[in-house]
Amino acid sequence: MSTSRKFASAGNGNVHVGTGAFARPVEQSSTAVSIAAGCPILARSLRKSGIPQTTALWSFLRIPSWLKVFAALTALTLTTSCRIDMHVQPRQNPLSRSDFYADQRSARPPVEGTVARGQLHEDTYFYTGKIGNNPGDVMPFPVTKEVLEHGRERFNIFCAPCHSRLGDGNGFVPSRGFARKPPSFHIQRLQKAPVGYFYGVITEGFGIMPDYASQIPPQDRWDIVAYVRALQLSQNATKADVPDGQPVPSEPPKFREPGSGASLPVVVPESNSKAEEEKK
Repeated sequence: MSTSRKFASAGNGNVHVGTGAFARPVEQSSTAVSIAAGCPILARSLRKSGIPQTTALWSFLRIPSWLKVFAALTALTLTTSCRIDMHVQPRQNPLSRSDFYADQRSARPPVEGTVARGQLHEDTYFYTGKIGNNPGDVMPFPVTKEVLEHGRERFNIFCAPCHSRLGDGNGFVPSRGFARKPPSFHIQRLQKAPVGYFYGVITEGFGIMPDYASQIPPQDRWDIVAYVRALQLSQNATKADVPDGQPVPSEPPKFREPGSGASLPVVVPESNSKAEEEKK
């Protein structure tokens, strides 16, 4: 068998790998030449494919460190400077101090005369319950059965825990030791109070009662006021107030479901009860 011959040129660091006249030059450093000369396996690999030339990564590693840092900083500056949009701008934290304005407040009040969407309260009486500085005594819309039913629903949710469902002030909260019992709606002072007074109490609160302006919208407040008037009439009505043909006392309601401690009884509507009686 012939032996591989390796010829090294001291001038340019080239190595000739091969046999005799078929030897081919491979460009490599002197270190790689010395390693291949002592390793037959590596020599055989060099005969087939040769040693790869210097890669781009090796060239990058030979760049001075200060030049690498400069290139990285330049690339970082160029990539970040093109993203200075409106969402990346100088800003103030809420309620922080600002030297730009004379009062040093970063949160600015609305421009005078500004009206937010949905807050154009042109009907002053509907939103305040007052005519001038005095509470009015007229409902801003006709009172129907639907208004009273909705007012009863809202009253039982927000008012009954303290005022009770009868409006006599013996609600659940006072019965459990609340410091101050609310007044009854059936006393003479509140019977003579205008409807705008009740609306104002719901909106602004009274005494230890907080306001419910954020929980109850204006329409629902008026519905509650209409139901309070109905409660006052129901507890203080006379026989003369009963419509003609209405039996006194009225017939007890009929229940579809008696209810339990966790649910209210379901009352059969009057129309359905009359139809059931006719069938019988």
